[in-house]
Amino acid sequence: MSMNLTEIIKISEGKVLTPELNTDINIHGGCCADLMSDVLAYSRPRAVLLTGLTNPQVVRTAQMADFRAIVFIRGKKPQQETIDIAIQENIPLISSPMGMFELCGKLHDAGLKSYEHNGSD
Repeated sequence: MSMNLTEIIKISEGKVLTPELNTDINIHGGCCADLMSDVLAYSRPRAVLLTGLTNPQVVRTAQMADFRAIVFIRGKKPQQETIDIAIQENIPLISSPMGMFELCGKLHDAGLKSYEHNGSD
């Protein structure tokens, strides 16, 4: 089951940091990580990335992994360079006040599938 990004924003109590981008998009699953090497190695495309990292490399990694959006946890907000790259790459950015564990649980309970794999599937 996919979930609309607007629903994810509501569940996460998120604030959209890139209002010029479309948030009416479908997200097929979720991935949570702070190691971008894990994102590249263990995620699947068309997901939302939940992370505590806010540097420009997060957006570059999300773009390479074909992610649809990024949610920064614990109310974190990225520097302007990160926002500018996200706009250029058409990747919506959201800031949620929730911690990673809580937000992962809420999204999973709402029906968003895990798009992380352990490398054997």
